[in-house]
Amino acid sequence: MVLQRGKPVAIWGKASAGEKVTVSFANQTKTIVTDAAGNWQVKLDALKASAVPRKMIIVGSNKIELENVVVGEVWLCSGQSNMEYPLDRKLKKYAASKRGEDLAEQELKSVRNPLIRVLYVERKLQAELPTKGWAESKDTIVRYVSAAGYFFAKELASKLKVPVGIISTSWGGTRVEQWTPPTAYEQSPLFKDTIAGKPNFKIDGMVPGKMFESMLLPIIPYTIKGFLWYQGESNLMVHDTTSFVAKTRLLLDTWRGLWNDKTLPFYYVQIAPHYYSKRLKDRFPHGTDLLPYYWEAQANCLDFSNSGMVVTTDLVDDLSNIHPGYKWEVGRRLSLWALAKDYGKKLVYSGPLYSSMKVNGNCIELSFTQTASGLISSDGQALSWFTVAGADHKFVPAQAVIKGNKVIVNSTAVQQPVAVRFAWDETAMPNLCNKEKLPASPFRTDSWR
Repeated sequence: MVLQRGKPVAIWGKASAGEKVTVSFANQTKTIVTDAAGNWQVKLDALKASAVPRKMIIVGSNKIELENVVVGEVWLCSGQSNMEYPLDRKLKKYAASKRGEDLAEQELKSVRNPLIRVLYVERKLQAELPTKGWAESKDTIVRYVSAAGYFFAKELASKLKVPVGIISTSWGGTRVEQWTPPTAYEQSPLFKDTIAGKPNFKIDGMVPGKMFESMLLPIIPYTIKGFLWYQGESNLMVHDTTSFVAKTRLLLDTWRGLWNDKTLPFYYVQIAPHYYSKRLKDRFPHGTDLLPYYWEAQANCLDFSNSGMVVTTDLVDDLSNIHPGYKWEVGRRLSLWALAKDYGKKLVYSGPLYSSMKVNGNCIELSFTQTASGLISSDGQALSWFTVAGADHKFVPAQAVIKGNKVIVNSTAVQQPVAVRFAWDETAMPNLCNKEKLPASPFRTDSWR
């Protein structure tokens, strides 16, 4: 396994009530007496990174020896099917990517990085954590592990030269509520009044905590560096437009609280373009296009402390496929946030984010943050997916050109523009990005319903 470097490391377990337990690792020895229920926990002093396999010895009335223990970075990967999407896509019969070589297939055929360790949590609901335990990347179990998480680990191991462990615990089709314990909703000022006194309550039709109880709670308090999160499609499918940000914040605040660390980073993936309105004709009124509002909600999650977002509008081959490939690129983009924010690397980690607008005659001038080395069109063509509207709220296609680090938008059909929308369509795969080829996030300058 991998232990997290640079932090006190929690080691815990069960024994008989009043039993003396001693934990020894890396020239440290910690001793504790169990409580009346037989629970015990010690914390090793902060450790330095080491790829040298060492042994941890735990002694009580019996003796446990854990071999091949290294020290480095540990990240937890969770969400629904696009995080669950395995390194071996054929296990789920996912379509092959169409652009260039499939790097996941290449990885499976190669001699994998000995610095990478994985803990794969199976999709089972039971009292104890459903896993076969930690494994090395050369082991067969790595085929089942989150591809996005694996390539994130590969990037970190390459750049940091230390062991990297990922805990892969995801379940396709799950909603954010299912990864949040019921007690969080019962204690939330936003939700508690609507569920007070209700046994087995539901949040927007969903019983909360189902996956949390089995696939996450038993992992706590394993010492980690941070969270990777890829989820949102299932909440979109039930039209959860009003409370998604609040639910995600509740999830994060609860996780951080349970790990007793309010600073744990939270890097997440904005869901990809997809024909949701075609997929769910019975749930979507004619002409309804909810995906842009979810992109907006996910972008609003950047307001959370120590958070970061990966944009994926350029990683889709087939709009009817809700599971786009190129998870190696998703993992790489997630790693950029971590490398920049948590490991002090000087690199560009985000695509352009809308900042402000100014009306100049019949044009609107848009300003952005995260322009990095400058704005460009990724394919060299005219900027796409910009629309503009006047006071009548009717959006029409617009011309958009880059001027320095700004974009100037106008349309001959709108002489007095007041608002711009970019990529405000579930099929939008726009070409605005920075020179580091990180795409701009969809946005709107208005707040109209």
